[in-house]
Amino acid sequence: MSTPSNINDVLREMREQYRQHLPVKLAEISAMWESLQHAEKLDADSVQTLYRLVHSLTGSGATFGLTALSEMARILETTISENVKNAEQITEEIKKRINAQWHDVMLAADRPDAESPQHSDKSGETETSNPVAPVKKEKGYVLLVEDDADQARNIELQLGHFGYSVKVLHDTMLLTAAVAEKTPMVIIMDVVFPEGAIAGPLAVIGLSDEIKAVIPVIFLSSRGDLNARLSAVRAGAAAYFTKPVDIGVLIDKLDSLTSEVLPEAFKVLIVDDSPSLASFYALTLQSAGMETLVVTDPFKMLDAISDFTPELILLDMYMPGCSGMELAKIIRQQESLVSTPIVFLSAETNMDKQLEAMQFGADDFLTKPIQADHLISAVTSKVQRYRTLRTFMVRDSLTGLLNHTKTKEELDVEIMRAERQKSMLVFAMIDIDFFKKVNDTYGHATGDRVIKSLSRLLQQRLRKTDIIGRYGGEEFAVVLRDTDGPSAFTALDNIRKAFEQIAQYSESGGENFSVTFSCGLAEFPGFSNAPEISNAADKALYEAKRGGRNRVVMARKSEKK
Repeated sequence: MSTPSNINDVLREMREQYRQHLPVKLAEISAMWESLQHAEKLDADSVQTLYRLVHSLTGSGATFGLTALSEMARILETTISENVKNAEQITEEIKKRINAQWHDVMLAADRPDAESPQHSDKSGETETSNPVAPVKKEKGYVLLVEDDADQARNIELQLGHFGYSVKVLHDTMLLTAAVAEKTPMVIIMDVVFPEGAIAGPLAVIGLSDEIKAVIPVIFLSSRGDLNARLSAVRAGAAAYFTKPVDIGVLIDKLDSLTSEVLPEAFKVLIVDDSPSLASFYALTLQSAGMETLVVTDPFKMLDAISDFTPELILLDMYMPGCSGMELAKIIRQQESLVSTPIVFLSAETNMDKQLEAMQFGADDFLTKPIQADHLISAVTSKVQRYRTLRTFMVRDSLTGLLNHTKTKEELDVEIMRAERQKSMLVFAMIDIDFFKKVNDTYGHATGDRVIKSLSRLLQQRLRKTDIIGRYGGEEFAVVLRDTDGPSAFTALDNIRKAFEQIAQYSESGGENFSVTFSCGLAEFPGFSNAPEISNAADKALYEAKRGGRNRVVMARKSEKK
């Protein structure tokens, strides 16, 4: 992303380019008006072109530092709309009025806004801060302070299955030196030690303020009383769990405390026939961390939507050859785009026309010129709402993974992509073994935790580019992009081995137990389309079940029929 100073430089350059090109625009409008005011009969297309050119000045002037130009152009635009657009001839009175207003526009073009000076200190230099260097933490590294060697070893093994590297200390006196040697992402600390009933919290309090500010601490204890919890809170506890701890719950908390995954950038498609305005809006949104694509030819919009898959479409109202309202109607006729937000961004101030535009399926109407923070705020709120609704539509509520329908759609898309790029992919079907027995023995709440533990393990062990879905019940599906069969087999078999080592916890019985899964794999292009590869993976899964479960089986190409 560009830095603020870079953005200011680019915006300044864009304003300068706009002003340099402005005489060409003004000359085009002047020539068009000169032709129309001497015509015996008005040509509707020429009038519409004149209106669109003046409308363009209304929206762009203030954006590029010429507020007076926008104001004068808006007055002229209104006069043309009310007295020329539907007339056969222009009266002398209207000609005089337009000529006078055009004169005002020309004068306003030479009156740029005063630029705000940058904030400076007394020396005249721009103020800068001197931030303190952040504490560098080791990714995935956890420091466990537990005097019970057996419990410490069990927690270390369980966390290891989920990709965490654990160092165990049995003495609180070693904490400060261990943190100084290698800074952990999280400290897991017992409360009670031989040296005292709240020795754990006291050891954490003894750390430097700088360390305590950046390293979250999870406390574990056999004590659940208020005094023990209060001592942990006073030590800055991020969480407190009583023993025996549910590893799944502990992993959930660790994941939330150590997650460094930034939310995906909002994807905004900008459709505006003015390259300068479109670029300005794109830069404004990019400065807020958004990803943008600009289309200045409305007839290329559908291809751009297909390639870019935007989360919001920013549409101009008036463009040559196709209006924004017509484009909105076309977008809403696409079933896959029914929920994609459409926001009109136009200099149009006529409320009736704005309402008419909204009736074509738009979600908002923003008026040019628009302040940068207003544009960012409007787009952000719409995309956040879209993402929330999409989550309900395509995500499984228990695991957060893609649901059955969306997983199948993604498989179709990825096979088409692999076909175009001549690449490989593997489709995996996973089923938890004897899951009904888990529910019957330990209850459905425990069964849900087992499903979540496998979901979490898949997300941690697979790549960000792999597609993971909950196919239904205890069944999962994975699309491994750009992967061959042997590599996929190794990855899934390693996950299988880790899953069977996880200690699942039952609150009802107060005991630990283990669970396994079976997996079937099928490879593209060995199986050439979605139904074939899905069917082959399902048969391979059945073979794994029939062969004794707790195994991974690769579909043989001879099964393709």
